[in-house]
Amino acid sequence: MVKIIVTAVPGAGKSTILKKVVEKIPSIKIVNFGDIMLEEASRRFGINDRDELRKKLNFKDYRMLQEDAAKIIAGMEGDLIVDTHAAVKTVYGYYPGLPSRVVEILNPDAIVFLEFRPEDILARRMKDLFKDQVEERRVREIEKIENVEEHQKISLEMASAAANHASCYLFVLRFLESQKYPYQHADEASLKIIELIERMKQGEESFRE
Repeated sequence: MVKIIVTAVPGAGKSTILKKVVEKIPSIKIVNFGDIMLEEASRRFGINDRDELRKKLNFKDYRMLQEDAAKIIAGMEGDLIVDTHAAVKTVYGYYPGLPSRVVEILNPDAIVFLEFRPEDILARRMKDLFKDQVEERRVREIEKIENVEEHQKISLEMASAAANHASCYLFVLRFLESQKYPYQHADEASLKIIELIERMKQGEESFRE
C-alpha cells in the first residue's frame, strides 16, 4: 500500500492533475482532506463552506478537526493520494495544513509539493470566479502575484517540515515556464506523480526527475 500527500496552493490546478493520475491508475483513491474536515465541521458546527471553515473556527476547534480528518483517512485501505494544502491562509496568518500530529497520524510515504507560475495560478482563480458552475464552488479572493509567491514559499517550507517530521520523502515539482499547449503542466505533473507511485510500489528508494 502506498500513501502520498499532494500539496499546492489554491488555484494551482491540483484537482485536474489528480484526475489525470486516476485515469492512468484507476485503483488509486483520491481523498480530499478539506472535504473530510468540512463534513465534520458541518456535523459539529453547522459550517457548510470552506471559507467559513478557515475564518470562523477558533484554533482549538480547527486543530481538532484536522486530527479527526487525519484519523478517518488513516483508516482507509488501499493505495491513497491525500489532496491538501501545506499552508492554510487564515485571518490570523498562515497555519500548517500538515502539523506534526496530523502528519504523524497520516504516516505518508511521500509528500509532493507542486509549484507553478503565480501568473498561471491567478489566471485559474479568475477563471473559476467568472465561469458558470453548476456545483457549489468555493469563492477565492483574488490576490496579487507577490501574495501567491509568498504563499508558495511558505507552503514549501511547511511541506518540508512535515516531511522531516514524518521521516518521509519530499518530491518537489516546479512548473515555472509558460505552457506550450493547454494542460501541459497538468500532463507532466500527473506523469511524474504516477512515476513516483510506481517506483514506490516496486520498492525503489531513489527518485529522479
